[in-house]
Amino acid sequence: MTYNFSHPNTHGDPPMSPQELKAVLEAGLLSFPLTDFDAQLNFAPKPYAERLEWLQPYGASALFAAGGTGEFFSLEPGEYSDIIKVALDTCRGRTPILAGAGGGTRVAVQYAQEAERLGAQGVLLLPHYLTEASQEGLINHVEAVCKSVKFGVVVYNRGACKLTPQSLLVLADRCPNLIGFKDGLGDIEKFVSIRQTLGDRFAYLGGLPTAELFAGAYKAMGCPVYSSAVFNFIPKTAMEFYNAHAAGDTETCNRLVRDFFIPYVALRNKGEGYAVSIVKAGATLVGHTAGPVRPPLSDLAAAEVDALGALISKLGPQ
Repeated sequence: MTYNFSHPNTHGDPPMSPQELKAVLEAGLLSFPLTDFDAQLNFAPKPYAERLEWLQPYGASALFAAGGTGEFFSLEPGEYSDIIKVALDTCRGRTPILAGAGGGTRVAVQYAQEAERLGAQGVLLLPHYLTEASQEGLINHVEAVCKSVKFGVVVYNRGACKLTPQSLLVLADRCPNLIGFKDGLGDIEKFVSIRQTLGDRFAYLGGLPTAELFAGAYKAMGCPVYSSAVFNFIPKTAMEFYNAHAAGDTETCNRLVRDFFIPYVALRNKGEGYAVSIVKAGATLVGHTAGPVRPPLSDLAAAEVDALGALISKLGPQ
């Protein structure tokens, strides 16, 4: 199957070199915008553009369009193109856009090439899903995607994609445009080994769900940057936490972890797939709804939404 991507490359900023993208990724807070759906679960471009406009002034260094929090796994190919196009149109000249890409190797290559053709500044290579894979297979998969494009690629170590330090050394040698490593495993031994083996070759990004809870530990391991999902509905608090984290203000970080993030994670853990659903619920509560989640995800129960609302209200205006 060949996906039918059709938009011309008339949308993004001038191409960004992989090393320029690496510098951007290391510079500040990152986030994944939600993807807006209407009541019939169709992509809603106007609300999506309005969401990006709302988030612009808060100062994320880069945004990952159609990423995990953006429900990449539930999108149709044509919708993917539309989402990246809207993100690039809206954020042109202000915020770099990386696009999600994933699935089997040939499909992931097509997504990456489409993102590059549309004008995105890079791509986040999401796990290939379902089946386990050997290190040789993972190397071949990542290498094929990297060699299919010229812009920067960030690989997401999570789920079925568990690259070892030795595999990453091979990829670093073969793929100059592989410039980022995002960790979603939380395996301390493996991450320390990767960070010490690869040194400054990659930009290292914290990628566990609700990354703020792990930010201090990851910073100590040589990974001071992370992507924030809660930026989608409490952007002021997300930036307050990141700035405190970057400045070594442990008192502020500990207060926010204690008062918001620990009870938030407890609520998130009440349902499978709630790492996305709870963010959509939060966006609705603060007046910037992105609509419902698509199956196979499910929305929060009413009592859970009420509990989230009570947590958010304690933070004050965003």
